[in-house]
Amino acid sequence: MFAILYFIFILQGVWLFISELAGKDLDILVIVQFLLFYSPKMVPLVLPLSVLLASIMTFGSFAENYEFAAMKASGISLKRAMRPLSIFIFILAAISFWFANDVIPKAEYKFLNLRKEIIQTKPAMAIAAGQFNDLGQVNIKVDSKSGKNGQYLKNVTMHVKSNSGYENKTVIRSIDGELQTDESSNILKLHLFDGNYYDDVTAKTYEQAKKHPFVKTKFEKYTMNIDLSSFQNEGKDEEKITNTYGMLNLKELNYTIDSLQKALDIEKNSNTDNISLRMNNLFTEASPKATNIKIVEVAPENLLESFTKDNQSRILQSAIDYTNNISFNAESNDLSVLNQVKKINDHWLAFYEKFVIAFSCFLMFYIGAPLGAIIRKGGLGLPIVFAVIIFITYHFINTFGKKLAQEDGITPFLGGWIGSLVLTPLAVYLTYKATKDNGQVNFSATIDPIVDFFKALTKKKTQSEASK
Repeated sequence: MFAILYFIFILQGVWLFISELAGKDLDILVIVQFLLFYSPKMVPLVLPLSVLLASIMTFGSFAENYEFAAMKASGISLKRAMRPLSIFIFILAAISFWFANDVIPKAEYKFLNLRKEIIQTKPAMAIAAGQFNDLGQVNIKVDSKSGKNGQYLKNVTMHVKSNSGYENKTVIRSIDGELQTDESSNILKLHLFDGNYYDDVTAKTYEQAKKHPFVKTKFEKYTMNIDLSSFQNEGKDEEKITNTYGMLNLKELNYTIDSLQKALDIEKNSNTDNISLRMNNLFTEASPKATNIKIVEVAPENLLESFTKDNQSRILQSAIDYTNNISFNAESNDLSVLNQVKKINDHWLAFYEKFVIAFSCFLMFYIGAPLGAIIRKGGLGLPIVFAVIIFITYHFINTFGKKLAQEDGITPFLGGWIGSLVLTPLAVYLTYKATKDNGQVNFSATIDPIVDFFKALTKKKTQSEASK
């Protein structure tokens, strides 16, 4: 069951990164490494669902074939039957914790570096022949590539984007081209040979604009630098590129969180001191050696009347500008602090997630096993329906909690554990009901009235149409 679900989730990853794999002339070994390093992060999703589905199917099959009745007749209760599997789930939870703490961070590190290495060590992978490729500030098209790494280009056409991004005023065409890069740099050098540089000229009059003026420059060699970092982040979730917290184990997360928290405290104190100084010491903290209290005199209401009208306008405008400047600095400081808090929350969520993965194995087992005994259905029919509904609910609550915690809406602890906290009472209730001899949940008592209601409604509608 785990292998089947794991394969399905890996296929999802293939579709997610299909644009990076298709049409890049990648070796089969590189593709296998790409999927191998990507696959471990799917385990936190696949493992709980596998435990849930397997538990429902197994115990549902036991109940459907009256094997539980035979066990009870022999003096073996459901609790006793679940005991050996509980030990197995404990071992599985320990393995999943080790996997989340050691394997997934290393795989995430190798995965992100492999994506970067594909572009840096094989720069031609960033350009597919026969189509325009968006590389940051340029769109480039080549007819063909050659060479060991595809670094030699034929018939290069390049459109350089303007600063506004709405039009391309510069076009470069060349017969040959060569890509060159350095593994220690994010800069991709593109050497163009034997070509022309076309640059549109902004016309001053309508008559000149109708002629479409441009400047043409011929060159034997032209070198352009392309920043690969912008290309790596384009079209992808920024979190997936910069989530260093996903590459850390518990020890490293503890150290990083402590460092980030100290940096946040320093930034808060610095912002407070800066605002206090800009407010002319109106909010200055009292010194420990201070023995007197400083009294601030209140200005009279008619203070401006002692100045001329021109001076009054200048004073008011200066006060408005000064206030706006302080307000802007305060808002900028708040935004910077909020970004730091979000970063710390991300690290805390990664910290708690390693424990949640282990606990989810217990949670799904103690939901699936008693539920299978209650519904008395095995196979791939009704168990899959219940498993999908429960898992989607669990995953939705977890995702919602994490997003809320990332935005500092709730504490990271609650955001990381909210899915487990919501479903734990369900696991306790189902286990309690299933371990009782008469603890069956009568689904018919709930579903039959609803079915009867819709049947009566349909019958009434049919009679009404017949009478008309």
